[in-house]
Amino acid sequence: MKKVFAMFMAVTLVIGLYVPAMSADEQTDDYLVMFNGPAEKGVLQAFGVEDEDILHAFDLLPAFHLELTAGQAQGLANHPQIEHVEENAVAEALGQTVPWGVPHVQGTDVHDMGYTGSGLNVAILDTGIDNTHEDLAANVKGGYSVFDDADNSDPFYDGNGHGTHVAGTVGAIDNDLGVLGVAHSTNLYAVKVLNNDGSGSYAGIAEGIEWSIQNDMDIINMSLGGSQSSSILEEFSNLAYEEGVLVVAAAGNSGNRGGNNDTVGYPANYESVIAVAAVDENNNRATFSSTGPAVELSAPGVSVLSTVPGDGYDSYNGTSMASPHVAGVAALVWEANPGLSNVELRELLQETAVDLGASHQYGHGLVQAKAAIQ
Repeated sequence: MKKVFAMFMAVTLVIGLYVPAMSADEQTDDYLVMFNGPAEKGVLQAFGVEDEDILHAFDLLPAFHLELTAGQAQGLANHPQIEHVEENAVAEALGQTVPWGVPHVQGTDVHDMGYTGSGLNVAILDTGIDNTHEDLAANVKGGYSVFDDADNSDPFYDGNGHGTHVAGTVGAIDNDLGVLGVAHSTNLYAVKVLNNDGSGSYAGIAEGIEWSIQNDMDIINMSLGGSQSSSILEEFSNLAYEEGVLVVAAAGNSGNRGGNNDTVGYPANYESVIAVAAVDENNNRATFSSTGPAVELSAPGVSVLSTVPGDGYDSYNGTSMASPHVAGVAALVWEANPGLSNVELRELLQETAVDLGASHQYGHGLVQAKAAIQ
């Protein structure tokens, strides 16, 4: 220690206090001790605390990390100048949280099998991705923005947070902090087709799909949509599918409690796109989840914990949260079965999903990674 007791005032004499003798074999433990006023070395010395027993003297509070016997600790605890005497408790790194959706789609089971989405390129068509996030930085490999204004031209600036959240569900890193993504080794690409307010256009989405085709993306996730169809957007969605890309999109949040209307948005409503509905931890359809004949698969979309800009984490609801679960599962299954075409992969995800009920609400059911691989 460079400075020991520099803060101490005059030595206080302790009169009338019995200092128990220490036996040679008396066990010592770590304690935290704090005075109720200025720290005074004489008090510690009176109880047989030597300089070598002082593991650390704190600067901002009259507190010490000491090595004491049980008798010394008890004596100090009874001293009128001592406020606290505590055993030095053990703390452990809390590690990363595994959001409930990851095991729910059998992601953790597949991780144990050795599949993590390695080598798969996933384009996140959204509000951008914070590529400096502690839980994403290593997996964000590139990006593109359809905007040219200063506020939105950077695909790695996500002023909204939506895209960063979606990206975390797909591929948050396995790094002992934050959260774990469904396919935590996948390559993420930030394709900014929505601005920092969370809005964009069909032209921008089409441009993002085109970029994804041209840059060899394997999977496109679109946690976005509109209520109006577009022939040109459909053509681009179809082109991506024809070029071997698996295209996944949120079904929409226009559902109601009855769940009997046709409310699936676009591009999810197109035949070439997997429309994903949202369920909760009990596999009940989220009341907001859009319904209709285009619904193809279901995935976790209620209270989904994931990454947000600035090394943050938050829980969101929406089919926007369900879609990246399917994209992540697709990456796991494709890594395990690289010979599959996107059409075969899609059929496999359908066939191995857990039936949850009415197809216009749940599609083929809850997507399952391990079942698809096996």
